[in-house]
Amino acid sequence: MTDTDSAIDPDPTELREQLVAANHILVRQGVLDAFGHVSARTAAGADTFLLSRNLAPGSVTADDLLVHDLDGRASGDRPLYLERFIHAEIYRRRPDVMAVVHSHSPSVIPFSLCATPLRPVIHMAGFLASERTPVYEISDYAGDASDLLITSAGLGASLAITLAGDSVALMRGHGSVTAGSSLRESVYRAVYTEVNARIQLEAHSLGNPRYLSAGEAKSSDETVGGQADRAWNVWRDQVTQERNQSK
Repeated sequence: MTDTDSAIDPDPTELREQLVAANHILVRQGVLDAFGHVSARTAAGADTFLLSRNLAPGSVTADDLLVHDLDGRASGDRPLYLERFIHAEIYRRRPDVMAVVHSHSPSVIPFSLCATPLRPVIHMAGFLASERTPVYEISDYAGDASDLLITSAGLGASLAITLAGDSVALMRGHGSVTAGSSLRESVYRAVYTEVNARIQLEAHSLGNPRYLSAGEAKSSDETVGGQADRAWNVWRDQVTQERNQSK
């Protein structure tokens, strides 16, 4: 491979440190566990992205991060995530996206299975589509005998088309993808997608929840979503303290 080998990101050390922190934060927040992954585009407009080798997110270090191209290729012989095409194809179609999270967070998955749509019910999740978070139906593209995994560029492309211009798309019986204009924003959105789903499920047990209107969702995202750094700083301090205590 040539293009990926020659890619240079503007501050590779800092980006790698942030991506390691993102993996650990998402595990601590219950969004990732032994599975799932998070990536970051190497620079604005770049056709390359950083993603760990095939490894549990909580074990990721800077040395595990590999530069991938938009065909899902990376140099070396270390095993790659089977679903790296999720990230590659979203970056290919969304130049505005700088980071992608793929998770199996438990409160989100029920909304991929039922007619009830995932919608914003709290002001922290105004980034969700106000009427219905899109749901990717893999059987439309892979038939009814697939393992539900996105293991090819074609499947990655169809998922990216389902996501379209939204921040989050669900994957039936599988999980979700979250996209953002920065790594911090994507982590924030992944965490609060899970929180919103949990609260929406709880609200349904009491009755019919009142959802945020389109205007409320937009205003909330502009006000609260613009403060993703506050959440990131707290979460990063927490994982740093835990790492130091374990030494």
